[in-house]
Amino acid sequence: MWYIIFGVLTIIALYGLWLLFKKAGKQGWEAIVPFYREYVMAQLVARPTWWVILLLIPIVNIFIFYGLYLDLIKAFGKKRFWENAAAVLIPFIVLPMWGRDPGVKYLGQPNTEEFKKKYPYKKSVTREWADAIIFATVAASLIRGFLIEAYMIPTGSMERSLLVGDFLFVSKLNYGPRIPNTPLAFPFAHHTMPITGGKAYSELIHIPYKRLPGFEVIERNDVVVFNYPMEADAPFNRPVDKRENYIKRAVAISGDVVEMKNAKLIVNGIPGFGSSDVQSAYLIYTDGTGLNPQRLVDKRYDYVQGMAEPYVLYVTDEEIKDVKSWTNVKQVIPFENTESSFPHAEEYGWNFHNFGPLTVPKKGDVVKLNTQNLPLYNRLITVYEGNTLEQKTDGIYLNGVKADSYTIQMDYYWMMGDNRDNSLDSREFGFVPVDHVVGKALFTWLSWDKDGTFLSKIRWNRIFRGIH
Repeated sequence: MWYIIFGVLTIIALYGLWLLFKKAGKQGWEAIVPFYREYVMAQLVARPTWWVILLLIPIVNIFIFYGLYLDLIKAFGKKRFWENAAAVLIPFIVLPMWGRDPGVKYLGQPNTEEFKKKYPYKKSVTREWADAIIFATVAASLIRGFLIEAYMIPTGSMERSLLVGDFLFVSKLNYGPRIPNTPLAFPFAHHTMPITGGKAYSELIHIPYKRLPGFEVIERNDVVVFNYPMEADAPFNRPVDKRENYIKRAVAISGDVVEMKNAKLIVNGIPGFGSSDVQSAYLIYTDGTGLNPQRLVDKRYDYVQGMAEPYVLYVTDEEIKDVKSWTNVKQVIPFENTESSFPHAEEYGWNFHNFGPLTVPKKGDVVKLNTQNLPLYNRLITVYEGNTLEQKTDGIYLNGVKADSYTIQMDYYWMMGDNRDNSLDSREFGFVPVDHVVGKALFTWLSWDKDGTFLSKIRWNRIFRGIH
């Protein structure tokens, strides 16, 4: 339905542009031919015609088009703020209106000195500030939405690959930027209004999932920012692009077989991602003197605060060797994480340290619909892909029709934190759909250590450090 409405409004706007082109002494049809239209615009407003080449560059082409477009509006004497805003927001109304108005005439090329002298126009201070603020807001929103966005790591789920206080840039271009599902939103707010609270977006317009072409596909072990899938549920009920942002590692991609045995990750039958930065949990017993909290802070060891023995530490293999060497430490036992894992069904009995093997769904896969598979695919089929699924005495019904199989409509991923026993990840919420993927983590541009002092507050060795 939205496509039809959008198509009709586009045709009306092009009709208005056709009329304006004719007023400028051009052929009306020139207004509807992409690239050639912008070439003609450049001539009409005295901009370099080679700008048309820049229309081939994603995102840059948006600035070029609107630059030429607003210059063209000025060529017809439309310089006031509301006229520029209307030309951008409701072109399907104002362009035909101006095109049919005999009082609106082509005045010449607005970027020439002759035009500026003949039709002087001085903006008020208020207009200057309004233009600057609006341009900055639009430009920043486009960059944030389609190019690159800054994030801060708030939790230790990716320790020690990413540390609490790391500020990083996430590329939207690598996997292809998403078209916003909810384009009507308060600038720079994600899902909640600053200060006042409440929703920072409107669902009056909802655009189905679309992603522009990217430079690469998600590869196994990429560090990925994605929207938290469980916020589709109450009490949030948020659209995909307004769900909270999470960052994890895609340890398994579409079509991979993932499992854990005794806390060891296995992907496609071989050991999965592992590095010296991966952390695990250990139970620490002392001779009764306890662990010195300041010593743990000084070494930046992640631990559960406020607990009596046994102490729970989240550390790397190298760090646990250090802990074992402490004179008051008598016993170190690897923590056994028996917390229920996806799909949280008794018949599976999986936990965070032992689950699978489990195949990560891939677009086009056909899966059986039976009582055994239902816990694995129920949420995928109903919540993520928008179907109804009902189990009756005589079988399973898909969208009201009895079915014994289902064809997967999207690619999915298995996301896990490098802090294996202190991470809320796919072991809890299951598969992550491709439409939830925000972008690829590139590098940290700053890292702030809350436990540091003075200059050591900044982790200098992490500035402009790539993320692997």
